[in-house]
Amino acid sequence: MTAAMASSGSKDALSPQLIAQALVHLQPFEPSSYTSNSDSPAPRGANQIASAHVAHATGEHQSAAAESYIDNGTSEDRGHTEQSIPRLETVIARIHARVQAFLAESHPPDSLLASVQQQTRISLGVVAEALKRYEFSEISLSYNGGKDCLVLLILFLAGLHPTNTTPQDTHAPSTEPASPPALQTIPSIYALPPDPFQEVEDFVRSSAVAYHLSITKYTTSPPSSTLRSSFEDYLSRHPDIRAIFVGTRRTDPHGAKLTHFDRTDHGWPDFMRVHPVIDWQYAEIWAFIRHLGLRYCSLYDDGYTSLGGTSDTLPNPRLNKGSQYLPAYELKEDLEERLGRN
Repeated sequence: MTAAMASSGSKDALSPQLIAQALVHLQPFEPSSYTSNSDSPAPRGANQIASAHVAHATGEHQSAAAESYIDNGTSEDRGHTEQSIPRLETVIARIHARVQAFLAESHPPDSLLASVQQQTRISLGVVAEALKRYEFSEISLSYNGGKDCLVLLILFLAGLHPTNTTPQDTHAPSTEPASPPALQTIPSIYALPPDPFQEVEDFVRSSAVAYHLSITKYTTSPPSSTLRSSFEDYLSRHPDIRAIFVGTRRTDPHGAKLTHFDRTDHGWPDFMRVHPVIDWQYAEIWAFIRHLGLRYCSLYDDGYTSLGGTSDTLPNPRLNKGSQYLPAYELKEDLEERLGRN
């Protein structure tokens, strides 16, 4: 597949509106915004500001093309961003502190949050193992703004902190730094359907700014542009990448037999797939998101439980309550998660 990288430098890409949206993502990680043992999840309304539309700033691109965003913007924009958005190392430190505060909370052994704590420790161990196997320059994220990728992203960022812990000994810090001191962005790939929801596009954009993701965006349109060809092109542009973190869970298509580390299948470009959240259950994903007060895509508040394109994604019928739908976190059964997908 041939692909032309879209030009950067759009002033709108770092508009004040987009910066404001990005800052909302980071509010849960401000030291004053949480306590060490809060049992109450963020209220439903806490997500509404973060999921409001932001300026759609990238230019036109063909379905087979790669688009790089977030753009660097003008010098004036960069100054505004540097003053407003915390540096990546600060974001990592705050996320790490929030996750560790959650792990230090006391919950009944048979409770959902206790299960989430255990899953979090396991996932942090997977991140730590990946960082031992690969240099940071050899690692990328697959990010599409969905709930599973959001949890993956937060755990990955927490794991980049130099004092990242492992599930075997959650109180013993690592003696080796998990990330290079000059780390500025997280390389990421975003492969989207030909008919994406605007709400998803906006959420990916604002969260990419907040969490310093350097995203290369591909619009798939089979058969000319597929998920496989997107990764082929991405790796041709980034030949040093050897491992990509993916937010696949056990109940996803083709997820039943996956482990934490799996090489790609025959016929795919060769890289290691890293699956830190492979064994998380649907309810655990939402408990983590809500307990930590994370901002998520607004479609989840409208009853969507699995996000694809506009032509194959509907609100989950299990959440239908007459004239409206319950939010996604009200669903309990993993096997009902994709009932809204055609």
